[in-house]
Amino acid sequence: MTARSSFLSQCGGVFEHSQWIAERAFDSGAVYDPLRAGAVHAALCAIFRQATQEERRDVLLAHPDLAGKLAVAGELTVESKSEQAGAGLDRLSEAEHTEFTRLNSDYMRRFGFPFIIAVKGLGKDDILNAFRTRISNSEDEEFKTACAQVEKIAKLRLEAILPEQRPR
Repeated sequence: MTARSSFLSQCGGVFEHSQWIAERAFDSGAVYDPLRAGAVHAALCAIFRQATQEERRDVLLAHPDLAGKLAVAGELTVESKSEQAGAGLDRLSEAEHTEFTRLNSDYMRRFGFPFIIAVKGLGKDDILNAFRTRISNSEDEEFKTACAQVEKIAKLRLEAILPEQRPR
């Protein structure tokens, strides 16, 4: 296995269904051994931020609705399933599921991409409150917020799979 294929196998999925970010980071020479979460995150985020608005929107569109139809059908990525379960989104009451479904639809209609939030450390009430608040953001403000959340999710995923630099 080449260094590139090893890196892509390990880190290619931290930006949801967007392996091109890891490919570009590796091919640019921004990724080097030993792989450390902070350095890899910085390299991946630099590529994400340099991407066109359309490419970044495609990354947002690659994310599933929270507690949405993919979750119900069991079709989330392993990472998304674990993250949503950790926030209790797999154990919603019927009323909560109905509210998530309505908010997902309203949000998607307003912004054209799914509501994205790094759910680690949050509960369903925290997520619902963020949903209710952010739906009134401007399109530009919400695009920036969603992109920042995507970067945060990538950081959390990298921290789970790569060691961080140890102090000397």
